[in-house]
Amino acid sequence: MRSRLDCAIALASLLAGSGCSLAPAYRTPQTPAPAAAYNTSPDWKTAAPADATARGDWWKIFHDERLDALQAQVGEANQDLQAQLARLEQARDLTRAARSAYFPLVTAGPDVIRTRTSLNSPRYTPDRPNPGNDFVLDADVSYEVDLWGRLRNTVASARATEQATQGDLAALDLSVRSTLATDYFTLRSLDLQADLLDRTVIDYADALKLTRNLYQGGAGVIADVRQAEAQLETARTQAEDTRLRRAQTEHAIAVLVGRPASGFHIDPHPLAPEAEPPAIDPGLPSTLLERRPDVAAAERRVAAANSQIGVARAAYFPIFTLSGLVGFESTGGGSWIEAPSRMWAVGPSLVQTVFDGGLRRAQSDAARAAYEQQVAQYRQTVLTAYQEVEDALAALHQLQKETTSERAAVEAAQGALEQAEYRYKGGAATYLEVVSTENAALAARLSAADIQLRRMNAAVVLVQALGGGWRAANSETLSTATPAAAAVTEGAQAAAASAR
Repeated sequence: MRSRLDCAIALASLLAGSGCSLAPAYRTPQTPAPAAAYNTSPDWKTAAPADATARGDWWKIFHDERLDALQAQVGEANQDLQAQLARLEQARDLTRAARSAYFPLVTAGPDVIRTRTSLNSPRYTPDRPNPGNDFVLDADVSYEVDLWGRLRNTVASARATEQATQGDLAALDLSVRSTLATDYFTLRSLDLQADLLDRTVIDYADALKLTRNLYQGGAGVIADVRQAEAQLETARTQAEDTRLRRAQTEHAIAVLVGRPASGFHIDPHPLAPEAEPPAIDPGLPSTLLERRPDVAAAERRVAAANSQIGVARAAYFPIFTLSGLVGFESTGGGSWIEAPSRMWAVGPSLVQTVFDGGLRRAQSDAARAAYEQQVAQYRQTVLTAYQEVEDALAALHQLQKETTSERAAVEAAQGALEQAEYRYKGGAATYLEVVSTENAALAARLSAADIQLRRMNAAVVLVQALGGGWRAANSETLSTATPAAAAVTEGAQAAAASAR
């Protein structure tokens, strides 16, 4: 009996191994190629990152220990990342669940039944006890032979979805850490602006005191005093508004590192006016589409949808199943587990749907439409990737020019302010001229701080757009990812490798 069942399972395995797949032959969808050259500036040079290169602690290229300490808290504390990790575990479990269909389904259990047969039933026989007992102990084996690739395509779809979820985790990790970096630099820039405004308030207070003294001495007018008062209060308002924005930015950082906003604080640390973003090789490498985890995830979803077409097509063909049963059956408990009570059955079954009211056709069409949807989303993701790189490159290039011109504007405004103050003290200019030059000088300094912040954030955005860290401009390889980030990096690399 056992040898026959083993032979049947071996035959089923052989048939399954030689079965076909009805899924279309998969190919990565074609996408528009980037421009051949991106070196519009002599300072730009092409980078050569590879998907196997660890994205690592890319934020360390900014050489800021405070930023490093905040980034170290993200991996296990950020709740969005924890939720995505749980989704990844769910996807892995679903892959294992789909793979279980490769093996026979075995069920076993005893049945003890006491029944009374109707005397008018065709199953009634006078020589059989009525009512009577039926003791059954059996094991059922059922195995679906995957002749048309339904099971294999289901597993392939689940595995591709799992890899896409790994890519989603890597993309989220990159996004969270990039957001943390931009919020951190925003915080430091607000500290710089607050410092500028606080010093300006002190200067304006001194100017107000001078103006009042001149007015009281008969050398000034009340209008100058009122202008000085308005200017001082406006600067104080700007300073308080800057503190409000700093508090909100600090709260946003608290959420990113998994801390309550009410008990979280970062000491003020103004961004140095001369601080520059790190040099990054900002060329668009040919491996961008393999490095970016969101692109890899989108491609894996295309592969999953392609496999689902095979699953839908397999529904047009019959399901071939091998079934077996072995156990004991008796009318009495004393003879239940004995040799004469043994029973077994084995045989194939074939089930073919004859009419379903268009169900299979609708499912097949839906699978094809889902595939086309994923292809379109993949191509859109690729276009967005190119756009984000181009935007970051343009920002770095233009903001460099703006930095040069704005520094010149700050120097010019400061010189004009000094001349206006001399003229006013000497009686050769009105206080309105002083107010105008002071406002111009403050606006120039605040604008310079804003441009500096935009440059720092543009560097972060460029790293994010290129899929994470790889090499700094000095060709120093970035360090390996932390244990929490290593799983994220590994997942994104697996997704990209599968895409290839």
